[in-house]
Parts: sequence; C-alpha cells; structure tokens
Amino acid sequence: MNLRTRTFTTVGGIAIAVAALAGSPAWAQTKSQLNHADTSALKDMGQANMDEIAAGQLALEKTQNDQVKKFAQMMVDDHTKALSDVQTLAQAKGVELPSGPDVKHKATMVEFKALSGSTFDSRYIKQAGVGDHENVEKMLKKTQANAKDADVKALAGKMLPVVEQHLGEAKQLSSM
Repeated sequence: MNLRTRTFTTVGGIAIAVAALAGSPAWAQTKSQLNHADTSALKDMGQANMDEIAAGQLALEKTQNDQVKKFAQMMVDDHTKALSDVQTLAQAKGVELPSGPDVKHKATMVEFKALSGSTFDSRYIKQAGVGDHENVEKMLKKTQANAKDADVKALAGKMLPVVEQHLGEAKQLSSM
C-alpha cells in the first residue's frame, strides 16, 4: 500500500466514523437555540420548580398543621404544572434542565427532616414559602424584562402571577 492509498484509507475511515457518531442519537447533543442568559433563566425556572416540589412533598409528610398541609399541596400541584411547561419549552429549545433540587436545597431538606412540629412548619414557610418565592419572583421579573426569546419571556410572565400568589399566602401563614 503506497502513501497515497494509506492516507485516503485513514481519512476515509475517520470520515465514516465521524459521520456515524454524528448521526447516532447516543452521541448527538442538541445545541441550545437560546442565548446564554435565556438558557440560564430557563434552567433557573426548572430548578426553582423542582426545589418547591421537593420541599412541598416533604412538608406533606411532616406537617400536622392543616394550613401548612394545604399550602404544601398547592406548592406540589402548581409547581408540577409549571415544571411541565418549563420542560416542554426546554425540550423545544434544546436546553437540558437540572435533574433535581440543587445543593442548597438538598442541604435545606436535610435540615427540614431533622425538625418537627411547629418548628418545622415555621422554617418551611419562612424558607420555601417566603424566601424562595421572593427570590423566584425577582428572577421571573428580570427574565420577563430582559429575555431575548419571546417564549422564555412569555413563560416567565405566565409563572409570575402564580409565584406572587404563593408568596402572598406564605406571608400570611408566616404571620400566624
């Protein structure tokens, strides 16, 4: 085999391998259709919903307070619906969302698990109810004002009134 044949064979083999890998769903990665800020905002929306669902589920297990239980169920229900909307948009835009609560919220969940009774209820409402919803409200307002992608902007606008409602209810519960 001369040098020309060997070079052609090697280049041809590499081209075939690259073409095979590029067409393989196991190796193919979708590239986000969004700019960095909109991609981050969409991931943050997904993360916030996952965090609220996890905290709400824990509250449903731990609380004996009917008002806290009602609030926690609303968190699980509303944030599950919102997460579904985020997942649908993320898939359409080629954005990979986080797979569960972030490190900060995992640590909070460990703390919550060690609490019981009114101490648990108070910390859950203060942290997941008021604190997290204040942060998410700010994030959604910023996204609604600054997002370049119309779908991301619209999703932030759709989620904002629900988050504001949750925040209002959490503040009422925290003052009791």
